Amino acid sequence: MSNATTADGTPASGARVANPWLIALVVSLATFMEVLDTTIANVALRYISGGLAVSADEASWVVTTYLVSNAIILVASSFIAKRYGRRRFYLMCLATFTIASLCCGLAWNLESLLIFRMIQGFAGGGMVPISQSILADSFPPSKRSQAFALFGVAVVVAPVVGPTLGGYLSDNFSWHWCFLINGPVGLFAFILVYFLVDEPDSLRQERARMRRQGVRFDIVGFLLVATFLGALELVLDRGQTEDWFGSNFIIAATAICISAFLLAIPWLMKTANPVVDVRLLASRQFGSCFIVMLATGAILIATTQFIPQVLQQNFGYTATWAGLALSPGGLVTMFMMFVAGRISNKIQPKYLIAIGTAIIAAAMYDMTRLNADLNFGFFVWSRIYLGFGLPLIFIPMTAASYDGLRPDQTDQASALINAARNTGGSIGVAIASNVLAHREQWHQSRLVEHIIPSDPTYNQALQGATQYFADRGTGAIDAQSQAMAWIGQQVQIQASYLAYIDVFHTLMWLSLAVLPLAFILRKIDLGEGSGHQGGH
Repeated sequence: MSNATTADGTPASGARVANPWLIALVVSLATFMEVLDTTIANVALRYISGGLAVSADEASWVVTTYLVSNAIILVASSFIAKRYGRRRFYLMCLATFTIASLCCGLAWNLESLLIFRMIQGFAGGGMVPISQSILADSFPPSKRSQAFALFGVAVVVAPVVGPTLGGYLSDNFSWHWCFLINGPVGLFAFILVYFLVDEPDSLRQERARMRRQGVRFDIVGFLLVATFLGALELVLDRGQTEDWFGSNFIIAATAICISAFLLAIPWLMKTANPVVDVRLLASRQFGSCFIVMLATGAILIATTQFIPQVLQQNFGYTATWAGLALSPGGLVTMFMMFVAGRISNKIQPKYLIAIGTAIIAAAMYDMTRLNADLNFGFFVWSRIYLGFGLPLIFIPMTAASYDGLRPDQTDQASALINAARNTGGSIGVAIASNVLAHREQWHQSRLVEHIIPSDPTYNQALQGATQYFADRGTGAIDAQSQAMAWIGQQVQIQASYLAYIDVFHTLMWLSLAVLPLAFILRKIDLGEGSGHQGGH
């Protein structure tokens, strides 16, 4: 079937219809569904734990297996799409993801759930970068920022919606629906992709060339990179639970990770058709975008996990209400995505990224005002501030990462950028978890130093609390015991607040650390007549 054209007459090589925005809507829907599954299970873990009669630690593997398998397949998606057909591969991933989601919802024990979750991660990991490549090929460079805005809504808003939707379904129905909900959405997306998305002529020619030349999949490179990413995800996700390097498991995983990395670099540099083009990462433009995406993923996923966590643990919110605190920020993010998409055609990406990074740093600094007297509105507004900043990074950075790339590099670039987002998310959560655990112990130790008989503040608090319990009919000895227990509880709560403040301070410094990278980016042509920037 012949390719259609975009509104400005540029060939839309990935579209079967005259309006490429239909393509953008369809692939963004599929992407939204896949990215949603990175966080939807987080708040449902205690329900999964109870429903399958396993420990909370065992249930957390539901998240880990998805992240690991997702990261592994990302690096192979580029070659598979080029060698066997982008559209065919995309449909296969979408169908597999949908079926695996239904199987997750029908899982009869933890082992079956983890197997289906791993299959779901493999399929989803192949789907997202191809979605981005389809967009890059369906729009001319001058329209690409607006198309990526719609895609960005899926990538940035989905992790925010995940805890809210997962909490609501788990609280009111069953944890199974966190996965079963993908069934009808996946079927709908599959039908639309089948009828609307076409294979670009350039990819057909590339596939024919690869077949003629007998180009083979870089299995050695894939195994090395997959081992590196898989081991890295395991270390980051399980480190805090396993007591980091006090665990032989973490030590072994780290050794495997480092060994695979050291072996992968020379192999990828010398092989003819590497599974990962490391020269892309070494370039000033794409390498800077890669690092910025790592940090953006870290802050997005870490805040998405830790804001609901502090609301549930320290403020007593249900999973549903903890998730709802993020929802208005998601709406602001959605609005700002389209604003960023519009202004990206007029303002250089480097300036928008710098502004967005500064806003995120300010939002994280605002979160350091955390205390027990805060209400629901504080957390809503904190997420709204973040919602203003994220799109100003995501949209310009995505557009900038494609600048100067050849058409055959778009799938590779998409895979690497999405690998950065996934890995960055795991890095962010690992850093935040580590800071939280260690700083909570440190603050508790400092606060306990003041709980001594010679401290007048402690004596005053003890007498007041003892009198409080005595006035309610408790005997003198029991009243004092209850008062001491209450003071100990207050120390733990205060230490927890101070540790969360340290987490948000850390994320603020992480945001500021990547700010200089924005100014490393070169200026790109914002006009209609820009050259090859990704898919044409």
